[in-house]
Amino acid sequence: MSDSLILEVHDLVVNVLTGIYSQETHLPQPLRISISTTLDMHPYYAPDTPLSASKNYMTLKEAVTKLPEGVHFTLIEAVADHIMDTLFADDPRISNIVVKIVKLAIAEDNEAIGITMSRCRK
Repeated sequence: MSDSLILEVHDLVVNVLTGIYSQETHLPQPLRISISTTLDMHPYYAPDTPLSASKNYMTLKEAVTKLPEGVHFTLIEAVADHIMDTLFADDPRISNIVVKIVKLAIAEDNEAIGITMSRCRK
């Protein structure tokens, strides 16, 4: 097993056009999205190691916060797929991505109802 680096961005809340029910298809609904990405790790991180030896966390955040406007994702699984496609295309060092999406609008007692998807680079 090789060394790896896991970069994470958790609990971003974004409004996304998603859903199958009539009350969901006209207005964006809030989703809480978390991402973990596994990257090949640099051999050693000295105090002066440049950012290029890792990954800018903001690219993870942007994959979530800059979803295409006006696109209706029928399933939240499609939202996760879009995020994964964006991140895999952005950096060949990413070997695995986990995306967790919680649908906030359907929670009644603060439950976390949603999905977790994991994909390895093919």
